[in-house]
Amino acid sequence: MKIEVLGTGCARCTRLHALVEKVVAEAGVNAEVSKVESLDDIIKHGVALTPALVIDGTVKSAGRIPKTAQIEFWLREAGA
Repeated sequence: MKIEVLGTGCARCTRLHALVEKVVAEAGVNAEVSKVESLDDIIKHGVALTPALVIDGTVKSAGRIPKTAQIEFWLREAGA
């Protein structure tokens, strides 16, 4: 599973990245978590607001930090 946190380095983007890494570790999910800071790469995903969360190429949220339970749901939905 590939998980990307899109954001230019703001505090909210950093917080979402840390939260996603924590949820992935606690769930024991085999996933590659990366942080995408390039504006060109963020725009390629069609995202206008950050932070954004992308799981296996699908934008799951943008412009907010989702709740832990929502991230867990998305991981299960993606087959984790």
